[in-house]
Amino acid sequence: MESELKGQQRKKEQLEADIELCSIKLERAEKLISGLGGEKTRWEATESELAKAQEDLTGDMLISAGIIAYLGAFTASFRQQLVDSFVHICDKAGLAHSARYSLTSVLGEPVTMHSWLLGGLPNDNFSIDNAIIMANGRRWPLFIDPQGQANKWIKALEKNNRLQVIKLSEGGEFMRVLENAMQFGSPVLLEGIGSELDPALEPLLLKQLFKSGGATCIRLGDTTVEYSAEFRFYITTKLRTPHYAPELCTKVSLLNFMTTPEGLEDQLLGIVVAAERPDLEEEKNKLIVSGAANKRKLKETENEILRVLSSSSGNILEDEQAVAILQSSKLLADEISSKQKVADDTEGKIDQAREEYKPVAHHASLVYFCVTDLATIEPMYQYSLRWFVELFTRAIADSARSPDLATRLQLLNAHFTFFLYQNVCRSLFEKDKLLFAFTLALKLKLDTGEVDHGELRFLLTGGIAVGDLSLPNPAPDWMSDRCWAELCMASDLGPKWQGLATHVAEHIDNWRRLYDSSHPQLELLPGEWHDRLDSFQRLLLLRALRQDKLALGITGYISQTLGSRFVEPQPFALEPSFADSNCGTPLIFVLSPGSDPMASLLKFAEDRNIRVESVSLGQGQGPVAKKLIAEGSTAGFWVVLQNCHLAKSFMTTLELICESQLGEGRCHSSFRLWLTSYPSPSFPISVLENGIKMTNEPPKGLRAGLLRTYASDPFCSAEYLEGCVRDAPFRRLLMGLAFFHSVVQERRKFGPIGWNIPYEFNWNDLRISCCQLRMFLDEYPDIPYDTLRYTAGECNYGGKVTDSHDRHTLMTLLTTYYSADLVSKAHYSLASTLANGYTAPEYTDYKGYLGYINSLPLSTPPAVFGLHDNADITKDLQEAQLLLDSL
Repeated sequence: MESELKGQQRKKEQLEADIELCSIKLERAEKLISGLGGEKTRWEATESELAKAQEDLTGDMLISAGIIAYLGAFTASFRQQLVDSFVHICDKAGLAHSARYSLTSVLGEPVTMHSWLLGGLPNDNFSIDNAIIMANGRRWPLFIDPQGQANKWIKALEKNNRLQVIKLSEGGEFMRVLENAMQFGSPVLLEGIGSELDPALEPLLLKQLFKSGGATCIRLGDTTVEYSAEFRFYITTKLRTPHYAPELCTKVSLLNFMTTPEGLEDQLLGIVVAAERPDLEEEKNKLIVSGAANKRKLKETENEILRVLSSSSGNILEDEQAVAILQSSKLLADEISSKQKVADDTEGKIDQAREEYKPVAHHASLVYFCVTDLATIEPMYQYSLRWFVELFTRAIADSARSPDLATRLQLLNAHFTFFLYQNVCRSLFEKDKLLFAFTLALKLKLDTGEVDHGELRFLLTGGIAVGDLSLPNPAPDWMSDRCWAELCMASDLGPKWQGLATHVAEHIDNWRRLYDSSHPQLELLPGEWHDRLDSFQRLLLLRALRQDKLALGITGYISQTLGSRFVEPQPFALEPSFADSNCGTPLIFVLSPGSDPMASLLKFAEDRNIRVESVSLGQGQGPVAKKLIAEGSTAGFWVVLQNCHLAKSFMTTLELICESQLGEGRCHSSFRLWLTSYPSPSFPISVLENGIKMTNEPPKGLRAGLLRTYASDPFCSAEYLEGCVRDAPFRRLLMGLAFFHSVVQERRKFGPIGWNIPYEFNWNDLRISCCQLRMFLDEYPDIPYDTLRYTAGECNYGGKVTDSHDRHTLMTLLTTYYSADLVSKAHYSLASTLANGYTAPEYTDYKGYLGYINSLPLSTPPAVFGLHDNADITKDLQEAQLLLDSL
């Protein structure tokens, strides 16, 4: 009986223990149900999504592999076309794939992508796809990165991992850095490569790894280096359109990292909101950082829940630690989710307020691509995104304010557009200034839909005739077949154009008057056509009928669209460029035939009491230049390197000097490096982008030439202008000499009609003639006209003239300006004929002369240069064709 009692007691204890365990399990079950019960719906939805993703896995992975392997180098639009073709191939083969395929949804990890964006990755699908290709590719990435966006992002991404930055221009040093990084697992960024890579890098590009003594190794040159699995290698180039050999393209993963409109717009929006509403932008940035941290924690807790559930063996209710982890993880996840929901709501309200400034960011993004496109017509037109952002920031600070937001945005857009135009124009050749202004106007009008793409294509090409024309040429005696064909094709451009060819045929005399007009760009179109067509569409008719006046028509269109200040000459001055520079900013003169900025630069330095040392680059001058730069950067004087285009081998050294030795804090604050060079593809892109570029060629047009003359030394010097013994005759003759200088330069543009040989008359010819004029008037009792004509016409200007007919023309022109009548007669005409508005100004001061020059017409008739009115037809046709070809 005692034994039976003990057995019953043990049974009782077991039952009590079971009851206790059951109650504990019930309590834990209740915690699990309350904690994870709410996840049922989401997990079921996730399970369904994963099941569908599993079905589509083969097709999605095949398309993704194709993108990673082949499409990295292409632009966003072309890449999308190829992805669509991949999807079509999968459909034909019967392979299942996602209904709306995107690389981001298939291979993108939201938390990782968010951290990339925090590190400076542009916030657009194209850039995010590039980052995914980089992260999943087996080959090392080579970023096509003209704006430096990838460079900046990689440095932020690897900032905490001991990133090593190297350049091929560093010689053997970069190989030593690379070997150490591979051994210790540090990431390496090789930046600024050209169109070729060092052959010594080939084993690394091909990942030719082997085992030696149990360690993974790689052989670079003659050295065997241990290879860490943590090593990462990135390559960037600043070339816009690099041409790499096929062998290199198969060894690296080419990624097109050029700035996209969407990514740039998002970046500029942040800048303008930070300047206008810093409270909003600061709150937005805090929310982005906290949101990224919340999402990362949420992902970690969800992964922890799934790990515990999947790793638990037996009955999970019996695992007290597992239940505790699940409960605490779920509480943390709920807390983070609620915080993130509040943050998302707040961020949504902030985004709504930021959207009000989006028109400014959109406008700035449009004009930025107008600037970058200039590099396609001239290799020296390189502008960095950093430079553009700095201009944008300055424009925000300097533009007029208004309490009304809409007015403020309009003022900001107008100010920034002209501010950008001014800064870009000082680095453009004269032939490209009108092109840039027209590109700005077109880009803005295309964006608003006021200019039709088909009509723009017609303006550029004149259309392409297919088959016979609908109507025969009604006036073959004066209208060319090309002109009539373009009018017939214009009739098919759209509803506004219907009936054009018929109207021309029926009212041929009215259209003949337009054709014969000396100013067809200013004439009213016959019939209803002037009101029917807008100002841009009238340019198409001008192209068809009188292409020689198209440049003048475009000038009028720009003036009407953007304002007259966009077509008025921008006077050359060193002061604004110098004011924008610092000791680490090279100042670059882009030369053209006949231009020599040294005299202006030396006078500018003399006014500031600055020492200037110059060296003309060529064979053996590289060490001299390096020594001068080193001394100047320490002592604070200016160094001028002339003719950089002649020292191609020195350009890589110059690039290295600019990056390593120059910069605020590394050299004397008064130091400046001035460079002169003709356009050259070998000139370092980084120096062009980070430097301040200027052109000093003669300006386009008589009025612009006179303005440049009177803005330069000695004309702008009060001491020179007012100190002559014969004050009144001196001022008249000086104006005549300035007029003569502009006339002989402008005649070059007329080809053989102007001069048989295009002579390079330059500023030195005028400067010496000015000094002689002052000297002769001060020293002689009477004005020696014959001596003045001889020294200026036969010696200074005539010294360049080799053709006898040209010499006769030169002396004949000079007699108009160096004559007794100019001094003695009132209302004396400075033009060869009595052209209106070109009478010599009466005695006045410096401002009076500037006022007289500004009163002259913007476009000068050929008669002023002593030519027939039809002389400019060939010149204007060539100018219009060059403009259209460049556009």
